[in-house]
Amino acid sequence: LTGRRIDALEAKHMGLVQKVYPTKSDMDENVHKIARDIAAKSPLAVIGTKAVLLNSRDLSVHKGLDYVATWNAAMLSSTDVQEVFAAQVEKRKPMFSKL
Repeated sequence: LTGRRIDALEAKHMGLVQKVYPTKSDMDENVHKIARDIAAKSPLAVIGTKAVLLNSRDLSVHKGLDYVATWNAAMLSSTDVQEVFAAQVEKRKPMFSKL
């Protein structure tokens, strides 16, 4: 609000960023690692988690919990959950279908 410039370390200290990297290359490498980790997850779970986070912030605690419970119930009957269990039994990485 003051218009004062701050450097990356001060932004981290203020809680505006979680991590500071020594070089842009290091940052890019870590961003790509995080993107690969997310891409390996169930697309349905990623989309659902994002929706829960975005929608819950505008709801009362009671309505937010209802929203999460409804989403969880739908997720439990998805083929992605079945694939996770099958992959664990077969000792392999899950293979999720694309949305």
